[in-house]
Amino acid sequence: MSGHSKWSNIQGRKNAQDTKRGKTFQKISKEIFVAAKSGGDDATSNPALRLALDKAKRNNMPNANIQRAIKKATSSEDTEHYEEVTYEGYGPNGVAILVHALTDNRNRTATNVRVLFNKNGGALGETGSVSYLFERKGYLEINRQSLDMTEEAFLLLVLDLGAEDLEISDDMFCVYTDGASFTAVRGGLEAQGFHLEHSELTMVPQTTVALNQREAQKVQNLVGKLEEDEDVSEVFTSLAVKEEE
Repeated sequence: MSGHSKWSNIQGRKNAQDTKRGKTFQKISKEIFVAAKSGGDDATSNPALRLALDKAKRNNMPNANIQRAIKKATSSEDTEHYEEVTYEGYGPNGVAILVHALTDNRNRTATNVRVLFNKNGGALGETGSVSYLFERKGYLEINRQSLDMTEEAFLLLVLDLGAEDLEISDDMFCVYTDGASFTAVRGGLEAQGFHLEHSELTMVPQTTVALNQREAQKVQNLVGKLEEDEDVSEVFTSLAVKEEE
């Protein structure tokens, strides 16, 4: 993927991609449902829904699935309810792990997450045990070929909008923001006619645990198992993989 080199070793989101297409759509549908139910069906005024729709687009989710989730959320007859829950713990070799879930049964989800930690060399911790190690960050990509301006001019533009940094790859301008400025930066760029190839909010660890490929695989196995759970929406870690000599 273009960009992300700034966080390539330290971002923990999606260490293992979900290979089951149907399960991926089901999870995204749940995120769309929760966002639309709490903030309405207008993505322009509902940032949470906009993020969920962006994720649906990245995963090539059919529009029919998207509309079904929104319609269900805004129906007066629907009684379904999900809670956003965060679990914190440590994986093998002390790697911090943050798990975000959407659940209609907290006891079921908590039990499943605890068992997965225990069976894969980790331990579930108390609330606040690792969350302080992560920062909410925003990331956006714009194709360089679509810009009719110099790199210096674009840097000044995004900084003026509130971005923290700009990184340039061969084909992309990669814009980094703090969590609070993400929506404003994205909106400012779109208002000026820029097409965003990718945008998302993620959790970035302030410190990392560097492991070799073999030890890192143990952490990635745990992350993969957690991501397979139907209630888990995102997993973030403080893992950094050492380059092999």
